[in-house]
Amino acid sequence: MSQDDIDASKAPLIEHLIELRKRLIWALIAVFFAFIVCFYFANDIYSLLLYPYKAAVGEDVPIEMIYTAPQEFFFTQLKLALFGAIFIAFPIIASQIYMFVAPGLYKNERQTFLPFLAATPLLFILGGSLVYFVVMPLAMTFFLAMQQTGDGQVQIQLTARVSEYLSLIMTLILAFGVCFQLPVLLTLLARAGLATSEGLKAKRKYAVVGVFAVAAFLTPPDPISQIGLALPTLILYEISIICVRTVEKKRKAAEDAREAGEAV
Repeated sequence: MSQDDIDASKAPLIEHLIELRKRLIWALIAVFFAFIVCFYFANDIYSLLLYPYKAAVGEDVPIEMIYTAPQEFFFTQLKLALFGAIFIAFPIIASQIYMFVAPGLYKNERQTFLPFLAATPLLFILGGSLVYFVVMPLAMTFFLAMQQTGDGQVQIQLTARVSEYLSLIMTLILAFGVCFQLPVLLTLLARAGLATSEGLKAKRKYAVVGVFAVAAFLTPPDPISQIGLALPTLILYEISIICVRTVEKKRKAAEDAREAGEAV
């Protein structure tokens, strides 16, 4: 390879790096401003996240929470603000990723990519909503049932730390949100020719074991949270098989049409 060829190959690489830096800067700016807004409303957002706790103890029962280090609640607010900032800024982050990738895609590939880009946040919100309205209230009911308040027993009551409660609900939301991306991931693998519907059906029994293992790792050690994550994920696995089969049918139809055109 001549020196001119080396210099020519460097130019596109530098242009890509400049474009990548530009997209990263816009994404970070979006996260920064969203972080400021979320930190300002951190107490309100935290109160909103307490709904599952209130649903478990009852709306009229006051909730007492503690923090055991002077800086604990401040850092909890920072974590909460960052979590909310990434969530709010995700559409901008996703759009910057698309604008970086789109110039290297054909028109039909861009049209294929956009539905997956739209489905990702919707599935994440669906997973987070399942945690917020169903799984977390059931899990908190399970944990609160372990209290001992009867006569003649040691009084054991739950007084949750603000940081630990936030870590619990954030972990569940992230776990469910990520696991709900399964149809998107498997459908993309099918489009790339790395997954087939028959292969997914053949590996169903391994998927069941794997899903429950991942649920046990990602969720607290209670059966409600683990089953609450595993069952929807298995349903999404079956939906993924249907999506992959649809991709295969469309690919076969396109190949048949192409062969028919070549025969003519």
